[in-house]
Amino acid sequence: MAVAGLRALAAATVLLGASAVGLSAQEAVQVPIPVLTLDLARLFDGSRKAERVAKEFELRREELAAENRRFEEELTAEELDLTELRPTLEPDEFRALAAAFDAKVQAIRTETEIKLRDLQRLHDEGLQDFLLQITPVLAEIVRERGALMVLDRRSVLMSDEAIDITDEAIARTNAFLDSGATTNPAPDPEPEPIPGGN
Repeated sequence: MAVAGLRALAAATVLLGASAVGLSAQEAVQVPIPVLTLDLARLFDGSRKAERVAKEFELRREELAAENRRFEEELTAEELDLTELRPTLEPDEFRALAAAFDAKVQAIRTETEIKLRDLQRLHDEGLQDFLLQITPVLAEIVRERGALMVLDRRSVLMSDEAIDITDEAIARTNAFLDSGATTNPAPDPEPEPIPGGN
């Protein structure tokens, strides 16, 4: 059954149930939905927090690309010099220089791979920090909807648009982050003294 058909069936079921107990259509749509869906990637991309992370990511990526181009030019020049020197060198001497050149190439390649992993980690850590910051927002939506869980929409084969909270989460997340709110819990209150205690 198509998603639109599922939506129509769900709406009809809710309204029929509402009629049976004397509820209006407006009251019926407030019935809690136990499962909600959320597109985490779109939530992150749609937030102003993501804009800052993306700018830093792009800056680092451009710096790494420029460094790679410089390495490529240097290695190309060294390889050309080595090729031109080959007729003037003893075989053992040339092999030693060629081996040193190959080792340098491998070292640069390894260093580049490490930097690429660091760059990906920068993005992943930005996402994790973002999710930590917006936990109160998602928890509030879940509480208001009377839901039991939120699933990443990308891992759901089929769902109704009525249970997707991505747009609402984007709007409320940006408002939350713009307010400067943090997730730091308030300190626990001092325990009340026990009557008659020491």
